[in-house]
Amino acid sequence: MKIQANEVVLITGCGSGIGKALARAFHGQGFTVCATARRVDAMSDLERDGIQTLALDVTQDEDIKRVLSTLKLAGQQVGALVNNAGYGAMGPLLNVPSKEWQRQFDVNVFAPMALTRAVLPGMIDRGRGTVVNISSVSGVMPTPFAGAYCASKAALNAASDALRMELRPLGIDVVTVQPGGIQSSFGDRAADQVNLARDSPYQAVRQGVLSRANESQEQAMPAAAFADALVHQLKQPRPPAVIRLGKKSTLMPLLKQMLPTALLDSILSKRFQLNRLSPRKDR
Repeated sequence: MKIQANEVVLITGCGSGIGKALARAFHGQGFTVCATARRVDAMSDLERDGIQTLALDVTQDEDIKRVLSTLKLAGQQVGALVNNAGYGAMGPLLNVPSKEWQRQFDVNVFAPMALTRAVLPGMIDRGRGTVVNISSVSGVMPTPFAGAYCASKAALNAASDALRMELRPLGIDVVTVQPGGIQSSFGDRAADQVNLARDSPYQAVRQGVLSRANESQEQAMPAAAFADALVHQLKQPRPPAVIRLGKKSTLMPLLKQMLPTALLDSILSKRFQLNRLSPRKDR
């Protein structure tokens, strides 16, 4: 990844966790960083560290235009885009409403693709650039009670694969990052956003549903360590197409590939207490 003097690394979702750690890691390696988040006050510590911050709701086209216009007026171009903003809608698919499905894909799939399309013309004109999509290993091996999130990350993985092939002849690299467990506020937010109806048959295994929401935070890799390791790999002249870091980031795809479906289903069902459920009898 090569960044010229007038080019910035534009990172989304820098209000906390991975995004904030990535902003610091890139800045520490000498890159000019533009960190963004919906609330600029959530990045005040980054600003104190000398990192440029801008407000950006990735789902709003006008916000995207404003940020890119601001950079252009400052004589800056986007040399690398890191699509990090995202969240996880949790709960059994029976209880995930249509509006939550839409929001999940708006934030995790449609928004990063819209921002990517917005910065690509400049990258294509210069014949260089890097797009980094922060996806998830959950997009490779789906798990119960995270179906909407897993589906959105699987879609992002597929879109990234297509984008990589389409842009490589134009001199632009596309890197898909599939983290495992990384320390962040993801678990707290996911637990707050669990969809579980009062009359849901899954109330009987409510603890299993909640445990999935916090699964990624158990013995997770520190966000700073993840960010440093990722930036190290991205700095290579030809960064890897897919990068996996963090707890179970290599184990989960291996299990998906190697284990018979019935066996994997059984393991995951037991892990999240689905084996405790039984069909309701007619009354």
